[in-house]
Amino acid sequence: MKKISISIPCYNEEKNVISAYKSLKTVMNKTKKYDYELIFIDNGSTDNTRKLINNIAKKDKKVKCIFLSRNFGPESSGQAGMDYATGDAFIGIGCDLQDPPELILKFIKKWEEGYDIILGVYEKLEENIFMKYMRSAFYKIFNKISNIQIPKNAIGYGILDKKVIDSIKMLPEKYRFSRGLLAWVGFKKAFISYKRRERKRGKSSYSFFDYIKGAERGIFGFSYLPLDLMVYSGFLITILSFIFIISYLYWVFVFGNPINASIPLMLAIVFFGGINLLGISILGKYIQVIVEETKNRPVYIVESTVNVDKK
Repeated sequence: MKKISISIPCYNEEKNVISAYKSLKTVMNKTKKYDYELIFIDNGSTDNTRKLINNIAKKDKKVKCIFLSRNFGPESSGQAGMDYATGDAFIGIGCDLQDPPELILKFIKKWEEGYDIILGVYEKLEENIFMKYMRSAFYKIFNKISNIQIPKNAIGYGILDKKVIDSIKMLPEKYRFSRGLLAWVGFKKAFISYKRRERKRGKSSYSFFDYIKGAERGIFGFSYLPLDLMVYSGFLITILSFIFIISYLYWVFVFGNPINASIPLMLAIVFFGGINLLGISILGKYIQVIVEETKNRPVYIVESTVNVDKK
């Protein structure tokens, strides 16, 4: 009997843990021909989340608990779920159940058809106009400047074959963008549309700045175009500056110097200062990626586990 591993990252989800456990059990009990395991990843919660999933694991041996030593971020908890999964297929789902567990049955059916990666793509999400615009802009920019393509509104909820998980686990990088990695590894893909539900309990810990950091991971991890643009811009500005200098000197020698140079000089200083700062900032971001990789620190640290065989 094949096994399906389901990873449920948690951070301060005491109001959702029990309902998530019951919903996933109900769905998986319908798949009579598959064994399964539920892997709860506690990402340094400060409420009763840890206690609740620990109590669940003591009563149900199909439940594994991975307690991280602190909050390492969503990318790290997702990686921990993959590392501790022992199934023939892997599913990652949020504990808030905004992504319906019932969709798992459709994922499995597609997986049985021979697809290696099946991702859910939500049709629309109730959010403010600003966030909707920013989200849409990110996907458009990313798909144009990177050498891979990620579908809009595919946040990673889906099923992955074991060979996909093994391929991702071989990637040593620490500056991770999981949606980009899924596109990069290739394999046969399928997509299923669904309606994402509103969060019923608790409050999301994902802030606007977390979205910005995620976008940075995607752009600086999968594209060198920002660096190329700075090279091209520098080359163009140098040529234009040279033409301006020659033209200005010609004007001075032929017609004198009737122009008050203080204002153009000030504008030029501000303009070129901004260009330099932008270029240094972009270069600094790529250096940050290099530093993160060369530190060679682990993506996460496990404090303790429950129902997990020793590795």
